[in-house]
Amino acid sequence: LALDPDNVNALFNLGTALRDLKRPRDAVRSYERLLAIEADYPYAAGFLFYSKRQCCDWADFALWVERLESEVRRGRPVDSPFSFLAVSSLPEVQLRCARTWVADKCKAAIESARPGPYPHHDRVRIAYLSADFGDHPVAQSIVGLFELHDRSRFEIFGVSFGPDHPSAMRKRVQHAVDRFIDVRGRSDRDVVELLRCLEIDIAVDLNGYTQGNRAMIFAQRAAPLQVNYLGFAGSTGAGYMDYIIADRCVIPPGQEANFSEQVVRLPDNFLVCDRKRDTSALAPAREAVGLPATGFVFCSFNNSYKITPYMFDIWMRLLGRVNGSVLWLFEDNPIVPERLRAEAEARGIPGRRLVFARRAPLLADHLARYRLADLFLDTLPYNAHVTTVDALWTGLPVLTCMGSTFAGRVAGSLLHAVGLPELVTQSPAEYETIALQLASDPARLTGLKARLASNRMTQPLFDTDRFRRHIERALLLIHERSVKGHAPAHISIDAD
Repeated sequence: LALDPDNVNALFNLGTALRDLKRPRDAVRSYERLLAIEADYPYAAGFLFYSKRQCCDWADFALWVERLESEVRRGRPVDSPFSFLAVSSLPEVQLRCARTWVADKCKAAIESARPGPYPHHDRVRIAYLSADFGDHPVAQSIVGLFELHDRSRFEIFGVSFGPDHPSAMRKRVQHAVDRFIDVRGRSDRDVVELLRCLEIDIAVDLNGYTQGNRAMIFAQRAAPLQVNYLGFAGSTGAGYMDYIIADRCVIPPGQEANFSEQVVRLPDNFLVCDRKRDTSALAPAREAVGLPATGFVFCSFNNSYKITPYMFDIWMRLLGRVNGSVLWLFEDNPIVPERLRAEAEARGIPGRRLVFARRAPLLADHLARYRLADLFLDTLPYNAHVTTVDALWTGLPVLTCMGSTFAGRVAGSLLHAVGLPELVTQSPAEYETIALQLASDPARLTGLKARLASNRMTQPLFDTDRFRRHIERALLLIHERSVKGHAPAHISIDAD
């Protein structure tokens, strides 16, 4: 750029690097320079809007959403499927975005026939592929399943293409699978050949389109059956992905047309939770984390790009009506406190009533902080996912509003699975009403917390072994269909 300041490819790559380095304000400047030169540069508009949302810069928010949805409908490559999950509330438009991405990014895939099936195996060979086998929500969620898989029926492979950062969680994952293979240094084609040589029956993509994904491995048909699960809360839009793991809440019956994959519905919840989660025994004092000693604490530890001005309006009205209350948020980057305090002031709420938590070095310490809050307020159109699990595990009730997309219905799924369906609202107005009622009725909130404490170890959500039995039935069924020569089909698994 020093030699060629108007090089659009360099400006795009610089913006993306700055975004990944958690410098969204600088990324915004790079994308804006690029779009001033070439207004239709592929994906630049969507990436700019994502970076602005990371900064909680909501200027012309509704116009941005309208523009991106319109461009996606036209089939233009304007946003990535992942960042678009937090833009659109329309599942059919999310699918169009994913299909456009696949047609563009995976067009160089080597066309190859579906391998197998391999009917002679004594055990079904399952390979879980991920960039996140470390201190990451994906590993934290699924490691318990790896440990519990029925080894008389399944042989479990962990295929890692993410960084090899030493951690207790990475070691636990390595010990939980039958064979752990680090493929960081191998090409996509080499990994495809490896999985074929290993005669993997089912390859499970735990990334989808999240950071570090290796979609081209699946585009080249690494296994007879390929499954989209856990990491990406939407359809891949890819003909080479056979199934998506879901439940009746996140993909209601009748919504199958909005997914390119065949839908496998588990009976309780699609999101696996580890019952061995470690939480520090003692929570810090409120004052130690910047909270007032008394007063109601609303909490929302979602990433900043999920916060919309419409949900923030509700939150500020709640602060205005609940005397002495504060809103406890996650400091995703240093710009967020400055921006959100200014937004609060513009709505008549003193900025000091917003308190920000920084990233804790240890997950157990982070989880302990939830005990200081009174009510978790969810976001829309993109819910809290593993963040909801964190809150519920530590005993903090979560209030959500049911959306119309997979990403906007996850918290509802989790709350039903933990036996608290009354915390799943159907409209923003109901969400605001229930939040105010709970903040104004200590006895009712105490009763909810008591039920949550009782339900945690008795309801399906945190019963990892129950989940294991359900997903294993699904895996055996889709494998049996494959061996018999049947095409993938929508499947619903009954509860135990």
